[in-house]
Amino acid sequence: MGHAAQVQVASVGLDDPHKKEIAMELVSSAENSSLDWKAQYKYIEDIGDGRGYTAGIIGFCSGTGDMLELVEHYTDLKPGNILAKYLPALKKVNGSESHSGLGSAFTKDWATAAKDTVFQQAQNDERDRVYFNPSVNQAKSDGLRALGQFIYYDAIVMHGPGTDSTSFGGIRRTAMKKAKTPAQGGDEATYLNAFLDARKAAMKTEEAHSDTSRVDTEQRVFLKAGNFDLNPPLKWKVYGDPYAINS
Repeated sequence: MGHAAQVQVASVGLDDPHKKEIAMELVSSAENSSLDWKAQYKYIEDIGDGRGYTAGIIGFCSGTGDMLELVEHYTDLKPGNILAKYLPALKKVNGSESHSGLGSAFTKDWATAAKDTVFQQAQNDERDRVYFNPSVNQAKSDGLRALGQFIYYDAIVMHGPGTDSTSFGGIRRTAMKKAKTPAQGGDEATYLNAFLDARKAAMKTEEAHSDTSRVDTEQRVFLKAGNFDLNPPLKWKVYGDPYAINS
């Protein structure tokens, strides 16, 4: 009996289905001012950050390559889909903020594609392949529980998986100069505070990300409460708006 009870309170990772749902809602609160992340498959706009169009559940960008990879994956799953004809244009604009060959026709077709469960699956697949799985696996190997895994995931979503100083890899490297990871024998809270400090510094280098409330009034709140397993009830604010996940 005693042993069974212990198993129930054991830490579950962010890849647990319920925890993953919480992670998606937390990111959506910051990216889309809503907990309804599934409503974001159809989202597409140019937010003026030099990355062209930002779209979908994770902010796939036409200027950074992940939107191109998404549409390629969708086209592998469903040849001749409504977005496939834009692949040449997406290849051309990659690395720039250009809308050349895209424009209103593309944004309209994106919204149409978003009703297709195959395109929704393609977005989920690419989110997991490029962002979720790498960040959660890295966090686990650094000895971090669900909160730390989420802190890594939210950082990789915004900053990308690269190694330069303002990408996820660089932010982690900066943090590790200040504090040891739990896997290195460090204190989890101390390390996560160092990581969030490095994350904030990276955000401040970009006007589009200069509001750091997703760190200050969300992630730090959970960290200060010692909620390393990211267990509900969760209450937080982003951009001054309050949110809650109760169960």
